[in-house]
Amino acid sequence: MRLAGLLFLIFIAAGVQGQIFLSEEAEISVVTLGPYQGEPWSAFGHNGFRVKDPVRGIDWFYDYGLYDFNQENFFLNFAKGLLKYRVGVRTWERTLAFQKRLNRYIKLQYLNLTRAEKQQLFNFLQNNVRPENAEYLYHYIYDNCATKIRDVVHNQFSGRIEFDLSYVKKERTIRQLMDEFLGQQAWGDFGIDISLGLEIDRVTQPEEYMFLPFYVHKAFAGATIERDDRKYPLVKSSIDVFIPEKESSLSVLIKPFNLFLILFFVVGLITHRNLKFEKRTKWVDAFLFGFAGFVGLWLVYLWFGTEHMSKNNLNILWAIPLHLPIFFMLWKKEWLGFFQKYFLITGVWYSILLIIWAILPQPLHQALVPFVLAMLLRALYLSYYFRRLVKKSLKDTMNT
Repeated sequence: MRLAGLLFLIFIAAGVQGQIFLSEEAEISVVTLGPYQGEPWSAFGHNGFRVKDPVRGIDWFYDYGLYDFNQENFFLNFAKGLLKYRVGVRTWERTLAFQKRLNRYIKLQYLNLTRAEKQQLFNFLQNNVRPENAEYLYHYIYDNCATKIRDVVHNQFSGRIEFDLSYVKKERTIRQLMDEFLGQQAWGDFGIDISLGLEIDRVTQPEEYMFLPFYVHKAFAGATIERDDRKYPLVKSSIDVFIPEKESSLSVLIKPFNLFLILFFVVGLITHRNLKFEKRTKWVDAFLFGFAGFVGLWLVYLWFGTEHMSKNNLNILWAIPLHLPIFFMLWKKEWLGFFQKYFLITGVWYSILLIIWAILPQPLHQALVPFVLAMLLRALYLSYYFRRLVKKSLKDTMNT
C-alpha cells in the first residue's frame, strides 16, 4: 500500500507538471456522497469528480471540499466567513474505503462525453489542483463542493449544457432546503437558524438548489449537452456503488426545545418563590439576560464584521445586546427607576414579539419560544421587584 501511494504521488506530480493524454477507455463521472450524521457539516452530503482510465492506470477522485487547519488565521477567517477551501486529488480506492466506513451512499453518474471533451475536462481538473490554482473562497450557498461540480461542467462546455431543473415543484427558501437535511442535527439546525439572517429566507432560484449535492445529482440526471445542433443526455449511465446499511436515527438526548422548556419551568418555579418571599435570584437573571445580550453582541458582529449571510438577522429582536451592559449595572441603586422601566418595556416587547412570531419574514427557531417566555416572565418580575425597591427607597428617604 505504501508503494502504491508513493507511485500515486509521483504520477500526480508528473501529471501536474506535464499533460497526461487519456485513452479511449477513460471515463469521467460525477460522484455524489450521501449525508453523514456524525458531523453537522457533513449532513448535506458531498460531490466530486472521478476520473478512471485503466490504460493509463488512473483512478482518481477530485475533491473541492478540502481545507487546511494550518492555514494562516484559520479560526479568524472561519468566524469572518473568509475561509479558504481547495481542490485536491486522491485515489478512488482510498476515497471509496473511507466513505464506506462512514456508511454513506455512493452514486456515480458517467458523463456522456467525447474523448476530446473528456480530455478538456481532465486538463482543467489537473490544472485546477496545481497549488497556485487550488484555493478558493468558500461560501455556504454560492461556492461550495456541490456548486463547483455544476460550475466546472457548465463553464467547460459553456452554452452547451442544460441542467434538468424539474425538481422544483414548489417555491422554497434556502433555509427550507437546508432544513431537509438537518432532521437529525437538532443543534446544528438551531445554530444555523440563529446565525443566518433574512438572506436565506428568499425564494431559491432553480439553479441555486445545486448548493446541495442531492440536487446536483438530480440536475445532472436529466441534463443535456449540445453537439452539432443536437442535444444528447449528459449522463449516459448511473450506478449505485454503495448502498449504506440502515441505521437507527440519531436521537439527541437533549434537544434545544426540550432544554429551553425545562428552563422555562425552572424559571417559573424560582420566580414564584421570589414573588412569595420578595427576593431576587440573581443567577437566573444573569443567565437569561446575560446569554441573550451576549448572543445579541455576537449577532451584531456577524451582521457588520463578517462575510456570512448574517445581515438583517431578526434574532436581534430577542437577543438584545443592551441586556449585557444593563446586567452589569444592576447593582447601582440610583438607577432603580430606570431598571423598573427598562424591564417593563422589555416585558411588553417580548409579549408583542411572541404575538407576531409566526408572521415574521424570518422564521425564528421554535425552540426559542420557551426561552423568550422565560425572559418575559423574568422581565415582568424584575419590573415589579425594582418598583418595590423604588417605593421603599422613597419611603426611607421621607422617614429620614
